[in-house]
Parts: sequence; structure tokens; C-alpha cells
Amino acid sequence: MQYKNHDDDADEHALYTSVERAKAASRSTWVSVGVNLVLSTLQIVVGLLAKSQGLVADGLHSLADLVSDAVVLVAGHQARKAADDDHPYGHQRFENAASMVLGVLLLVVGAGMLVSAFEKLHNPDSLPAVHAVALWVALGTLVAKELLFRYMLAVAKQVKSSLLVANAWYARSDAASSLVVALGLVGNLAGYPILDPIAALIVGLMVAKMGIEFGWSALHDLMDRAADDEEVQAIRQTLIETPGVAGVHDVRTRKMGDMIVVDAHIEVDAAITVEQGHDIAVAARQRVMQRHRVLNLMTHVDPWHRPDLDHAPVKSAPQA
Repeated sequence: MQYKNHDDDADEHALYTSVERAKAASRSTWVSVGVNLVLSTLQIVVGLLAKSQGLVADGLHSLADLVSDAVVLVAGHQARKAADDDHPYGHQRFENAASMVLGVLLLVVGAGMLVSAFEKLHNPDSLPAVHAVALWVALGTLVAKELLFRYMLAVAKQVKSSLLVANAWYARSDAASSLVVALGLVGNLAGYPILDPIAALIVGLMVAKMGIEFGWSALHDLMDRAADDEEVQAIRQTLIETPGVAGVHDVRTRKMGDMIVVDAHIEVDAAITVEQGHDIAVAARQRVMQRHRVLNLMTHVDPWHRPDLDHAPVKSAPQA
């Protein structure tokens, strides 16, 4: 019973963390849905009426955010599914796959913006002057997206979610693109219409670059990328501080969504019983799972011989 209680406590803690992360992710994502729905509608409608390609491009960027929010919500739901025979470690990697989908989405949206901007730049004489209302919409969007980014990033850091971090920076890319669009509109209103499609071109480059970065990072996570060195060292320190652990080696980690799966060899006194060694391993697992975002820890117990004892080889019994 003692061993079972140790494991159950750790599993309950992991479940509690997963539930809290899911609630925070859902809450922040629905806030993003509401903001992006209002902004994308406003930007596209005003952009078309005010004849601003940059504002329309920014509106399409906001519209793509709605799709990304949907991906986050679906991934969060799938990631919360319990482990089964086909997925013994759970479904957390849906988040990694969703991050890669977001990266591809950003890349596609950015490429579309670039194509549209280049078409406009090839015919500079046909560029119309925009209406001043487009500038006010762009400035309002800039403020709203920056506030949304700060809120989403704070939530993402609180729950340590790489998917939410990606979605937050997606919102920041919108804020940056709105700034570029606003500058292009200022230039257009000052008598330089070509600055509006140039702004759209810059926005497209920014979005495509971010898509490549997110997609590449998610691909590495899907290929069992290890946790960062600082986190691995923290896990190692927790193991070595466990009473009864004399040494730790061969600590290996791999990402599983925003959680980590760990394999480690711990050294215990060779003179203790197998049951005592098992108790130490269970205690080490419990401590790591309580202090770190570790989904599972697999320990291998190695014997450690105290240097102050004489471990002479045991002589075999004489044959009759």
C-alpha cells in the first residue's frame, strides 16, 4: 500500500496541473476569439471601403488568428484525453502537432500577403488614396492586439504552455503588423500611395518568418527534443536531494506536449534491501513530479558501494 500511495499522490498532482492548464488555456483562447472576431470584421470592412490594401491584409491576419484559436481549442481538448493502449503516455503531443499547424498557417497567410502586395507594386499608378478612417482603425487594432498579446503571454508563462506562447506571439505579430500598416497609411495620406502595399509586403514577410520559426520548433518537439539544460539540471538536483539517493546519472528527457518524460539512473546503497531501494525510487519519482512539469519518471536503480567499506570479492566455496 505504501508504494501505491506515493504513486497516487504524484498522479493526482499531475492531473490537477493538467486541469488548471486546460482551464487557463481555454479562457485565454476564448478571449482571443472575441477580440479577433471584432477586429478582423472591422479591419476588412473598413479596409475595403477606405481602399487600404494594408488594412485588408491586416484583417486577414486577424482572421487567420481565429483559425489558430480554433486549432488551440481542439488541441487542448485532445491533449486532455486520458492515456489509452495506443497512447500510454497520454495525448499531450496534440499540442506539439497543433503548434506545427499554426506555423504552417502563418506561412501560408504570409505568402498570400506577399503575392497580393507584389501584384499591387507592379501597378503603382493604379494605387488609390486611402481614407483617414483606415488609420484610426489600424491604431485601435495596434493597441488592442498589444494588450491581447501581454495578457495571453502572461497566462502562457503561468501554465508553461508552448502552444499558448506560440498563440500569444501570433497576437504580437498582429500588433507589429498593425504598426507597419499604420505607418503605411500615414505615408499614403501624406501623398505616397505606394507605401500602403509596401506595408502589406512587410507584414507578409513578418508573418511568413514567424510561421517558419514556429513550425520548425514544433517539428523538433515531435522528434523527441530534450528539455532545456536548465530544466534538466533542476530535475537532476531534485533527484540527488532525495534522501537515500547517493548519485544520479544518465538523465534523459523528451518533450511530450508541454510536459516532460524523464528516464534516470539513481544510485542507492548496495547494502540495503530491494524493498528499501524501491521506496527511495518511489520517493524520487514523487518529488520530481511534484516540483517539475514531468509527466512520468522512469528510474533505474543502480547499486552504490560506500567507499569506507571494504568490498573484497566473495570467495567461492571449496569443491569437495
